[in-house]
Amino acid sequence: MTLNRRTFLGTGAAAAATLSAPMVLAGGHGKPKVVVVGGGAGGATAARYIAKDSKGEIDVTLVEPSRSYYTCFFSNLYIGGFRDINSIAHSYGKLASDYGINVVHDWAVGIDRDAKTVSLAGGATLNYDRLILSPGIDFIDGAVEGWDTSAQNAMPHAYKAGSQTELLKAQIEAMPQGGVFAMVAPPNPYRCPPGPYERVSMVAHLLKNINPTAKIIVADPKPKFSKMALFQEGWANNYEGMIDWIGSEFGGGNVSVDPGAMTVTIDGEVTKVDACNVIPAMKAGRICDMAGITEGNWAPVSGHTMQSRVDENIHVLGDATNQGDMPKSGFSANSQAKVAAMAVRGALTGSKVFPARFSNTCWSLIDTDNGVKVGASYQATDEKIAKVDGFISATGESADLRKATYEESIGWYDGITADMFG
Repeated sequence: MTLNRRTFLGTGAAAAATLSAPMVLAGGHGKPKVVVVGGGAGGATAARYIAKDSKGEIDVTLVEPSRSYYTCFFSNLYIGGFRDINSIAHSYGKLASDYGINVVHDWAVGIDRDAKTVSLAGGATLNYDRLILSPGIDFIDGAVEGWDTSAQNAMPHAYKAGSQTELLKAQIEAMPQGGVFAMVAPPNPYRCPPGPYERVSMVAHLLKNINPTAKIIVADPKPKFSKMALFQEGWANNYEGMIDWIGSEFGGGNVSVDPGAMTVTIDGEVTKVDACNVIPAMKAGRICDMAGITEGNWAPVSGHTMQSRVDENIHVLGDATNQGDMPKSGFSANSQAKVAAMAVRGALTGSKVFPARFSNTCWSLIDTDNGVKVGASYQATDEKIAKVDGFISATGESADLRKATYEESIGWYDGITADMFG
């Protein structure tokens, strides 16, 4: 049965139950084939879990253009000087050697849902019985007046980690004494809700050490942001007088930039800046549009299985999804990947599928040994992934507790990257 949006929404919790019997394989081939597009926290995890738990019963191919994957999470700590760039770089070697995953370093450039094929830029075509898309984010054209991706070298976004992160840090380090750093923050929803504000903290930490008279301006189209009280407390305690946050009530959403002149205009006031981080509005990675599974800027999914609401043979993970209450984070993508992997195994091999459960925690570093966190647990309903309960660090916590929170985040990083890459 091919499910359209209306019939899929109506299936509700029964969706998981229908996965208990193996499906008829596309094209009549013997071993079921899964293609995973995107090798980040969602895609790499899903590929590893399917390959590991199916014990060779499923042929898994992972398509990812980068040979070294740089995690967005903890990339701000590189900017702040707490990690080196190599510490957030990971290879796909173990996925291939230890789990038998066919890792293809190429771009997916087309999906034929009727034929169940993925076309690659290099000319190859991959067949699939189930397709998992975890492409992360792309940027909405024209979201910030005066900026597009052709300007990303002058005003980096650094919201896809790697060379952009290195470039942004180099530009901050090259600022003249007493210079000005500007950030254009994104509107909701976007990847990693605390990310821009942890970045502000890490830029401030770097400048405090090498350029203590520098100033930071944040133009924000939102009236509030994730962990706002925690960050503002941290900025006041550690970077007094350095950071000027301009929210929507004061014109933070009325922004344009001129990368050639290196100026930022906020509510009509033009400011010359020495480095500028533009983080535009976001949408699902473009392969989701190519597949025809988006509604608006994101790909709607069933929380029970992470199946697309448009095509039951496609599962979508992480930042690209419209799934409900979970934030767009690496932890979320990793959690969703395990649900999708279990659903895919159930569909292809008849293995047991358990009710979906999800969790997320987002840690942020404000200053040395000053870590804070926010998180929640979630469950799948027929309408969405729904928040069950949550927690957040409190203002005024002790230095020992904040240090323990930071150390907890380091342990999580080591654990999740091992879970992703083996």
